[in-house]
Amino acid sequence: VQVSESGGGLVPPGASLRLSCKISGLTFDDYTMAWFRQGPGNQRWGIASISHNGGRMHYADSVKGRFTISRDNAKNTLYLRMDKLTPDDTGLYVCAIDSDVRRWIMSRFETLSERNYARWGQGTQVTVSS
Repeated sequence: VQVSESGGGLVPPGASLRLSCKISGLTFDDYTMAWFRQGPGNQRWGIASISHNGGRMHYADSVKGRFTISRDNAKNTLYLRMDKLTPDDTGLYVCAIDSDVRRWIMSRFETLSERNYARWGQGTQVTVSS
């Protein structure tokens, strides 16, 4: 399985970015997907998750209303649209694949927990600074 993120960069506060995560080597539309932000100590925080068919999403409170997760199953690609960026959004954004197929975890806490994800990308760096 290959996971490849792109779209990060250095932007000023208030700017927007769109991250992409291209997946190959598995049946993409079988899996819930998520974005995590990784800090300097490699701790990961769940940012957003989306069900295998794109019909359900969960967001961390800190990004609700500013970030939008989406997926294009025909292109095997996951996206994260990030608006109104702040310095607190700075970090390595990592794409994650659920450890189980075709499930949706109703609990927002659980679906944004890294223990429910088995495969990870290398990440794309987002830095928000003036």
